Amino acid sequence: MGPVTTAVPPLLPVVEQTRIDRWRDALLASPRGSRLWRWLAPLLVTVVAAVLRLIDLGNPHQLVFDETYYVKDSWSQWVLGYPSTWPDGADASFVAGDTDVFTGIGSYVVHPPLGRILIGAGMALLGPDSATGWRISAAVFGTATVLLVYLLAHTLTRSIPFATVASGLIAIDGLGIVLSRISLLDIFLTFFVVLTFWFVALDHRRTADRLRAAIAALPGERHTWGPVLWNRPWLVAAGAAAGAATAVKWSGLYVLAAVGLYAVITDALARRRAGIDQWPMDAVRQGLASFVLLVPVAVVVYVASWSGWLFTTGGWMRGTPVAATGIWGWIPEPLRQLWAYHQEMYNFHVGLVTPHSYASPAWQWPLLIRPTSMYWHQDQTGVNGCALPTGCTEAISSIANPIIWWAGVAASLYLLVRFVVVRDGRFALVLTGLAATYVPWLLYPERTIFQFYTVAMLPFLVLALAFALRDVARGVKDASRASGQVLVLVFLGLCLVISAFWYPVWAGLPVPYEFWRLHNWLPTWI
Repeated sequence: MGPVTTAVPPLLPVVEQTRIDRWRDALLASPRGSRLWRWLAPLLVTVVAAVLRLIDLGNPHQLVFDETYYVKDSWSQWVLGYPSTWPDGADASFVAGDTDVFTGIGSYVVHPPLGRILIGAGMALLGPDSATGWRISAAVFGTATVLLVYLLAHTLTRSIPFATVASGLIAIDGLGIVLSRISLLDIFLTFFVVLTFWFVALDHRRTADRLRAAIAALPGERHTWGPVLWNRPWLVAAGAAAGAATAVKWSGLYVLAAVGLYAVITDALARRRAGIDQWPMDAVRQGLASFVLLVPVAVVVYVASWSGWLFTTGGWMRGTPVAATGIWGWIPEPLRQLWAYHQEMYNFHVGLVTPHSYASPAWQWPLLIRPTSMYWHQDQTGVNGCALPTGCTEAISSIANPIIWWAGVAASLYLLVRFVVVRDGRFALVLTGLAATYVPWLLYPERTIFQFYTVAMLPFLVLALAFALRDVARGVKDASRASGQVLVLVFLGLCLVISAFWYPVWAGLPVPYEFWRLHNWLPTWI
């Protein structure tokens, strides 16, 4: 009697490949194919984003919404080194090409300078008399944000399809498109926020490997203390990026605090997993080092953004004496004036309760209740080139693709539950980004704030959505893997169709009035 063999069941269930799996493997399995798509996928997504943001960028040739402040302030700052006041009727003069009618008297602006510097650079490049020049920097940074989302997603998962889906969703989303086609500050803030989190993800990956290697090199089997890691260039880069975000809008401070807390907690958990006996106190030691690596460079970048104001004498409050008592006596007067200016800025922001028809408190944001109408104009047939028989309506609404937005909000809740269950650090990073860009706004329910501020949340919403879609594609409960993948493809196709339907209302294209009305799904969207 021959030997009896018994089949050993696999440790993991066998996953039957679907047609989509085989197609993916055919593209990515070979080293050559993998290298090709590693470059081609982000390139294609970025090109799509660029086309949607750059086409007919100069339309309308008017100062739209708060461009009346940011465009003129940016140009005077570029010319003078500080934003200047403008005479009455300056909007019409500026649009007509008379762009140097600023008074030279310092203007009281309530946001730091970096966003205005970047807008001014675009105007210097293409001309301040061109609406394309006003907006080119926003379009470039908005497009670059899509690429950063790809890089962040790929860093988290090492998956080209995952990164393509996440970045593709933000490439076609209306909130990102509109804020890239109008010269406001929020798209620059979003760029630096995503850049910060990408650097943090790179630091986490590099530091985890170095910590394991450093502990393995220590003598003995048990270790009371672990090494303090100072060589963390990506953490320094994250501090610089967070400083730049803060130099656009002060809400970047929340991002700096959030990534600092994330670094401390992840370092502590890494030391506990490595078997460090005194891991809580060891994490404090590393936390102090991380603070030194992260925060001072952020402060330097932030203060450097004020260099035009500091090294000229015409800016707001530059001629205001500030008492030099006590420790203030050791501080140069320009820095004392800068501190006094910041006190006024802070008082403005915390006391901003001016009524506005499009104001939307933060609790409304997940529901997409009150998107901001940036521009609305009507022409009769034959007027201003209108060729539509019922007249032309041009509108710019900073509303996200509703399907992407609502699905992203639901996916964020799903990701939170998944994180509680599986404690995946990648989920923690995405949730940290969402918390940093949303939760602080809940603390100011009376403030005049707007739905379009959520553009800084959008990258993390699409990352959460991509994680949820990945789980669906793997098959959930009784649904097969093939059914899940088909469902994901149908959903992505629906997102694409909705974006195509909404694009004219995001780009201010002339459409019939009835077509514009079809986009007002809720009464509050008008």
